[in-house]
Amino acid sequence: MTRRRWIADEVSGNRAALTGDHAHHLIRVLRARVGQEFDIVANGVLYSASVDSISEGRVEFELKVEIPAATPAPVTILLSIFKFDRMEWAIEKCTELGVAKIVPVIARRTDAHLVAASAKRVDRWRRIVMQASEQSRRVTPPEISAPMKLPDAAKLSAQTKIVLSESEEQTTLRELLDEDHSHASTLLAIGPEGGWTEDELQLFHDNGWSSATLGNTILRAETAAIAAVTIATQ
Repeated sequence: MTRRRWIADEVSGNRAALTGDHAHHLIRVLRARVGQEFDIVANGVLYSASVDSISEGRVEFELKVEIPAATPAPVTILLSIFKFDRMEWAIEKCTELGVAKIVPVIARRTDAHLVAASAKRVDRWRRIVMQASEQSRRVTPPEISAPMKLPDAAKLSAQTKIVLSESEEQTTLRELLDEDHSHASTLLAIGPEGGWTEDELQLFHDNGWSSATLGNTILRAETAAIAAVTIATQ
């Protein structure tokens, strides 16, 4: 049976601990007991570990043998902010698919009330990626940056930079990725509901981005994000 994996809240030497809600779930829901074995990520390294002690709001582990683990795909997704329930779903799924970083982007067509509330959602988004990382057996959760205005986001650097655009009708994302054989780092930009404006697309192009399509149909933002990440991480 595959062991459950947890990302430690505290690490000291050959010991690690889960605290708070993390510990509560392990104690009350999974009925953890002393001596039980789990996989524990401590400071980005995966170990086999056994439960050493259990107390209210705290489970301590003894770290044993380091276990080889896969590294995240070198893919960063620029995700234009859209309705939070659907955006959170996209963030969760992109985490499961293996992205290294998610950058929430404020685009021209991002609703003003979502922009105003977005900074306060970052902690929630980080909790979501932590839970999704443990569920999908990642070693580290993807980095979630603070919301970034598009002119700043467009200046980010990577080996390959691709903006998904409804106005692009010829070049597919797969074709562009197949042309880049280095796979060193990839930036993917997903537009908001209503798509990118013409001046935003020009901004991307002025900063060295290529345009690509995901096909003939118009996808919702969360669907486009998942489809693009699936292609980029294969």
